[in-house]
Amino acid sequence: MNYYNEIKNKIIDDEVYSKIKDYSKERHKVITYFEIGKLLTEAGGKYGDNIIEEYSKKLVIEVGKKYNRSTLFRMKQFYNVFSNEKVAPLVQQLSWSHCLILLPIKNINEINYYINQVSKRNLSKRQLEEIVKNNEYERLPVATRNKLIYKDRVEAKDLVPNPILIKNKNNIEIITEKALHHLILEDIESFMKELGNSYSFIGSEYKIKIGNTYNYIDLLLYNIEFNCYVVVELKVTELKKEHIGQIEFYMNYIDKNLRKVTQDKTIGIIICKKDNKFIMEYCSDSRILAKEYQLI
Repeated sequence: MNYYNEIKNKIIDDEVYSKIKDYSKERHKVITYFEIGKLLTEAGGKYGDNIIEEYSKKLVIEVGKKYNRSTLFRMKQFYNVFSNEKVAPLVQQLSWSHCLILLPIKNINEINYYINQVSKRNLSKRQLEEIVKNNEYERLPVATRNKLIYKDRVEAKDLVPNPILIKNKNNIEIITEKALHHLILEDIESFMKELGNSYSFIGSEYKIKIGNTYNYIDLLLYNIEFNCYVVVELKVTELKKEHIGQIEFYMNYIDKNLRKVTQDKTIGIIICKKDNKFIMEYCSDSRILAKEYQLI
C-alpha cells in the first residue's frame, strides 16, 4: 500500500466534502481523520516514526499549510485514543473540535463519560471545554463512576458532584447563607447544571405551613429525568447533625403534600462549607446528601 497517496486522497476528499454546508461535514471530517490516523500508525510501524515529518512536508506543499506535522500527529493520536473499543462506537457523535479537547485525557472511562455528556446534553465545544476544565468527572463519587463504567442504573443523587462549583463573578465574600443563596440565584441555570441533568426550578425560599407556623425551604427543584422533587438547603458552616433533621423534615413534608404516587421520593441536598463524614455515617436516610461548595 502507498500510505502517502492514500492519506493525500482522503484529505483532498474531505476538503471537497467540507464545502458542503450541512450537518454531516463534521462527521465526515472525524471519520476521515480517524482513518488517516490509522494509516499513519500503520505506516509508522512499517517505516518508522519519522514518517509523519516526511508526509507533512509533502502535504503542506501539495494540499495546504494546515496539514503540518502537528496536525498529522493529532490525527495519529486521535486514532490511538479513540480506537479503544469503549469509545470507538461513540466517536462519530463528536466534532473534530470536541475530539481535540478530549485528546489530552489519559483515562478512557473519563473520555467515555464526556462523549456521553456531549450527546446527552448537546454540549458545544465551549461547554465541553468548561466541564472538562472543572473536572466534572473527577468530582463524581467513586461509586457513581463505577456504575457508569459497568452501565449500572444511576439515580439523581449519584450524579451530584463534590464539591459543587458556584460561580462568583464579582468575588463576593460569602459569610451568610443569604449571600450564598443570592449568588446561586444570580445564575440558577448554571447551578442546576452543576447538580446533574434535567433539573427545573420550582421556588426559592419555598414557603410551607406546618400547623400555624411557616417554614422556608432554601431551594425547591424538580428532576424531570428521575421524576422527583429535590430539596436544597444551604449552610455556610461545617455540616451539623441538626441540618440532617431539618432537611429530612422538609423532604417528608414535600412527599406528603406535593408528591404524586407516580413520582419517586424526594431527595435532599445539603450544600455546606465543610462536610462531616462522621455525621453522614449515622444518617439513616440514604436520600440525603451532604456536598461541599466551592466558589469559582
